[in-house]
Amino acid sequence: MKKISLSLVMLLLASLFIFFKKPDTKPKDNRPNIVLIMADDLGFSDVGCYGSEIHTPNIDYLAAHGIKFTRFYNTSRCCPTRASLLTGLYNQRAGIGNMTDKEDELGYLGHLSENSITLAEVLKSAGYHTAMSGKWHVSNTIGQKDAKEQMKWLNHQSEHPEFSPLAQYPTNRGFEKFFGTIWGVIDYFDPFSLVSGTTPIKDVPKNYYHTDAINDTAAAYIKQFSKDGKPFFLYVAENAPHWPLMALPEDIAKYKDTYKIGWDSIRVRRYRRLVKAGIIDPSKAPLSTRFQNDLKWENNPDKEWDAAAMAVHAAMIDRMDQGIGRIIKALKESGKLDNTLIIFLSDNGASNENCTAYGPGFDRPDQTRSGEKIVYDLKKQIIPGLETSYASIGQRWANVANTPYRYWKAESYEGGVHTPMIAYWPKGITAKPGSVSEQLGHVKDFMATFIEIAKAKYPAQYKGHSILPTQSMSLAASFKGKTTADEPLFNEHYGARYVRYQGWKMVSLAKDSTWSLYRIKDDETENNDVSVANPDKVKQLAAMWHKWAAENNVYPKPHH
Repeated sequence: MKKISLSLVMLLLASLFIFFKKPDTKPKDNRPNIVLIMADDLGFSDVGCYGSEIHTPNIDYLAAHGIKFTRFYNTSRCCPTRASLLTGLYNQRAGIGNMTDKEDELGYLGHLSENSITLAEVLKSAGYHTAMSGKWHVSNTIGQKDAKEQMKWLNHQSEHPEFSPLAQYPTNRGFEKFFGTIWGVIDYFDPFSLVSGTTPIKDVPKNYYHTDAINDTAAAYIKQFSKDGKPFFLYVAENAPHWPLMALPEDIAKYKDTYKIGWDSIRVRRYRRLVKAGIIDPSKAPLSTRFQNDLKWENNPDKEWDAAAMAVHAAMIDRMDQGIGRIIKALKESGKLDNTLIIFLSDNGASNENCTAYGPGFDRPDQTRSGEKIVYDLKKQIIPGLETSYASIGQRWANVANTPYRYWKAESYEGGVHTPMIAYWPKGITAKPGSVSEQLGHVKDFMATFIEIAKAKYPAQYKGHSILPTQSMSLAASFKGKTTADEPLFNEHYGARYVRYQGWKMVSLAKDSTWSLYRIKDDETENNDVSVANPDKVKQLAAMWHKWAAENNVYPKPHH
């Protein structure tokens, strides 16, 4: 009998070990992917499923197969809403009470506090991939001290590498990947403060349109992240339809005649669709009086320009929806659509701002990269839509976009703080597809919701910092068709403020600190001020608001 060599014995043993080795029993990670899409300055009735005449089939698809929320709140302005949404805190507690100017007060740092933690940081710690595409706008803006050099920088005619402190960039707040703008206002054809990660993008292709780039990048992230078994969190922060009014000619053409019938006709039609969809109960939310209704459309000397402006606004939303369609397609092709929670909402109501009155400066250029003059046309003589024109829809159209509510962005009335919100998740939502939810919610509530469905943990410490306790309430029960008890809600922004509690809402305008009181559960459009008849309720709610303000670093300065 021949001797078997030691090496052959070892080889046989190794083969047996491999043959009998237990298969990899690591359980598949079945936690949902999360895609959070937020529009910018989108009015409550600006998408089809919330009453609009604007063509938004992809957003409408999410609504038809998900849930439409009727009582959901933002914080009335871009960067405060982003701060609250990202951290699960009221925005002052997160560090952004006003805008992104650096101040020394806790509630007004102008960037996300080091004692806050972002959705991306929490979910990344829980094993999620994380990425963001779009508008950041929650870090201190770094401008150039010399005004001429600042303008050259805005015009892409000089370069400076940092748009805010790098420690405050998205990739240093939990996002593995980021493509988008660090500042707020952009030229859609050639955006300022555009970066990939922390690297400035020095030039863009000739046919560049920023809304397409945001959504195409989001779709690319989905395809990349879908290659391994990890779930992913994707934050898509659209710039559309924030001014300046800039859109592609083929999109504008779809709406060239739509708005020639005027403010009242569009507003009434939107209202009727909202009622038909079950989003608005006409007995509780009659259509509020149109802002400045003393001017009839037929007597409007600027009706051609006004109709064209709203057509561009519509085109910008239409283009955003097309891109959201490509995000949905990427999820479907990657086999991830059914187990992805997709959220869609707006950061505040439509904007009443007249951006032409601001003129160039700070974040608004006066020339294109090639040196063409940018016109800020106060007299409404240049039809908007092109890169060389900065324009906005104005107060009356903003009021229409926020149908049926009063006022707009930056105010605490419903037109400023009430957002359309859609949740879509075939595997996780058991409520009837296309249903309407009366669950009261707020942008800060995404933190608790995502933690619950992702089986994540909210930490007390993170990277050497003590983390503020969350102020977030989970919305997960609403996905099963249930509603949890209403939480008290509060807001303040440049003096505009509200408190909502147990069916009451007390609110004041930015330029008028007088409280008005509404029985909001029966008067959702804030038509009937009942403050005089209910002095005790005014006193109670005012005390609640001041207590909240003191606890959340609101009004830290003596002049307030």
